[in-house]
Amino acid sequence: MTALPQPRDLTALVVRVDFSDDDAWAELQTLFGEDHATYIGDPAYDGATIADLIDIDDAADEDDKVYELFLADETSMTDDEHPLLAVDLADEPGRSFRVLPAAFAEVASNLSIANMDFADFAEAVDETGTYRGQSA
Repeated sequence: MTALPQPRDLTALVVRVDFSDDDAWAELQTLFGEDHATYIGDPAYDGATIADLIDIDDAADEDDKVYELFLADETSMTDDEHPLLAVDLADEPGRSFRVLPAAFAEVASNLSIANMDFADFAEAVDETGTYRGQSA
């Protein structure tokens, strides 16, 4: 792979890295919705780590770089709250936090228009490392 897929305009890239449960993947997409996400379910990413994805993005041409992405990993698929793992690829590559379905639109929208930085959300997580939204 020479570059990560580009998300649709004003959406966040959600990459499936756990392929153990197709029903959980379908449920996750329903929970997070279509309005703020571009879902990538390519088996080439099965088992990919944050380091792998950073390397792929580092090797991409400048115009093909992705600033952040959200991973649908084992925790996303099995945890009752289905939190995605948000990963910074630009300012602090590898920095991450979890985000719940109820807070995803807030995070995805603000990042896509550069209204807020990744760090703004990463610094507002709870004791579990999960961003639950501004009102939480």
